[in-house]
Amino acid sequence: MTGERRPTRHVVVMGVSGAGKTTVARGISELTGLRFAEADEFHSAANVAQMRAGIPLDDAQRWPWLRALAGWMADRHAEGVSTILACSALKRAYRDVLRQGPPDVEFLHLDGTAELIRDRLSRRVGHYMPASLLDSQRATLEQLDPDESGVVLQVTAAPAELVTAAIARLRLPLLGTAAAGR
Repeated sequence: MTGERRPTRHVVVMGVSGAGKTTVARGISELTGLRFAEADEFHSAANVAQMRAGIPLDDAQRWPWLRALAGWMADRHAEGVSTILACSALKRAYRDVLRQGPPDVEFLHLDGTAELIRDRLSRRVGHYMPASLLDSQRATLEQLDPDESGVVLQVTAAPAELVTAAIARLRLPLLGTAAAGR
């Protein structure tokens, strides 16, 4: 068995701020053993300060962040560890950069109406992303193309239901049922 590598899975939970990416990704991680990371923690201090001030990032500011995320997934892949990343991944070009990390990346797009997301953002505390940036995020969002590996779930369901649906739709093995790539 020496030299054999377990297959890994790499899932990016994507969507606008307030869609529930972190909650759903953590829930999937707990049930499957995929290693969780929050993309927001990879932002530079300057990017965080700019967003906190209500100013959207431009693509030039996003590229190093996206490359760092792809690198994190590639490093875990090299270790034989499966991952789940909570990341906005709003544009196809951003997802293309993420796909430059491990060999295969799947996307779980959490989608919802502007009204629902705005309501969630208005009740959220302790996050630097202000609700005022929702419109710019929605304008930037590009839906998954047919050739992109992934699924879309509507965020009208409860988080636990979204976690269960995501695991089923992505065919992720639960802890204890198969090697989850931990």
